[in-house]
Amino acid sequence: MIQSMTGYGKSVIQLPTKKISIEIKSLNSKNLDINARMPSLYREKELNIRKLIASKLIRGKVDFSLYMEITGEETSTEINKTVVRQYIKQLKEVVDGDDTEMLKMAIRLPDAVTTERDDIDEDEWKQISEAIDDTLEKIHEYRLDEGKTLENDFVERVKNITSLLDQVIAMDPERIEGVRERLNKGIADIKEKVDENRFEQELVYYIEKFDITEEKVRLNNHLDYFLKALKSNDSNGKKLGFIAQEMGREINTIGSKSNYAPMQKLVVQMKDELEKIKEQLLNVL
Repeated sequence: MIQSMTGYGKSVIQLPTKKISIEIKSLNSKNLDINARMPSLYREKELNIRKLIASKLIRGKVDFSLYMEITGEETSTEINKTVVRQYIKQLKEVVDGDDTEMLKMAIRLPDAVTTERDDIDEDEWKQISEAIDDTLEKIHEYRLDEGKTLENDFVERVKNITSLLDQVIAMDPERIEGVRERLNKGIADIKEKVDENRFEQELVYYIEKFDITEEKVRLNNHLDYFLKALKSNDSNGKKLGFIAQEMGREINTIGSKSNYAPMQKLVVQMKDELEKIKEQLLNVL
């Protein structure tokens, strides 16, 4: 079953002193492109997170965000009281003002606030890792749902191309007869006596140049192969893209050989359906 590269997942866990929110978004991209945002406390785990995302999402433009909200009384940030008092003393020597205003100014100056870097608690990280796994599973489900919608669209458009191809096949004898009549009329207009055997040989050669039997057979095969590839266990957007290219090659050849306006109109409609397939394939994993 195919998967879309578009996906979204979010998980929230409550730890003893903090709330952790994990959010992952993915969009289509030729390769895997991961953008990770997280507090500095967890930066040492970034490589592990990237490896995990790469193993699960494979391809796409991925935005990973980990947000932390302190909910307990503990905090690693402290006011450097000695430094703040020195700042206030020096400020009073420069300007007049009440203590509250002096404090507001002092607290913004360098080293007025210090933050101690805590080590990651492994039990805490285990819960966060499980939440990341859960978020990736949500994205996987999202991608499958989107993939089902894409699959239905592909099946419908392949049916449309098949129907148009059936009309081309039904029209082909009429087209060949039209070629024969135009050649006969051309000979009659120049009022020249011709060798009938030689004329028939030239006519056969001319008609063979415009024969589209092989293209019709190959296009039918490509359409069947595309539908089978849609039902495979793996989602392979690149493989489907290659099949669509081959479909386009046969449709273009039919158009160039047709030399018949009603058939060329059908070819234009086939090209339009195929272009819509190709556009949607850009979002298939």
